[in-house]
Amino acid sequence: MTLIRAATVQDAPLIYRMIRELAEFERESHLCVIEEGDLVRDGFGDDPKFSALIAEWEGTVAGYALFFDCYSTWVGPELYLEDLYVQPEFRRKGIGMALLSEVARIGLQRSRAMRWEVLDWNQDAIALYKALGAEFRDQWKSVALGRDAMQQLAEKKL
Repeated sequence: MTLIRAATVQDAPLIYRMIRELAEFERESHLCVIEEGDLVRDGFGDDPKFSALIAEWEGTVAGYALFFDCYSTWVGPELYLEDLYVQPEFRRKGIGMALLSEVARIGLQRSRAMRWEVLDWNQDAIALYKALGAEFRDQWKSVALGRDAMQQLAEKKL
């Protein structure tokens, strides 16, 4: 049986471990530089930057979802799902759907829309999201600046 609950600061080590597992699954562990202390500060401190849910299967932690509020000038408040992860041994039990459903319930209370990204090679996830009626915006490209590039840009003089 699946239980979905709000993450607490005591879950930070579990979330950290699963973030590392997800980065490995996504073949980008070299980009994962977050530390457990960052999660404690950023998710459970005085000014939380994210919320997280923990999925348990028969009392054992099986996965997590991490999300935060953002704003679209076209839509208004949105909920951004940063991570949805179920450990391999717990997949195909409905845990991912339970997490996604709970994030959607929270999103309905806090925002007008929900969005996330999926890797183009993750066909299982893409099929699931299509079946849910998700809109794919393939014409948009995800863009990111790392800390060093941000620093260089910030130092540019016009």
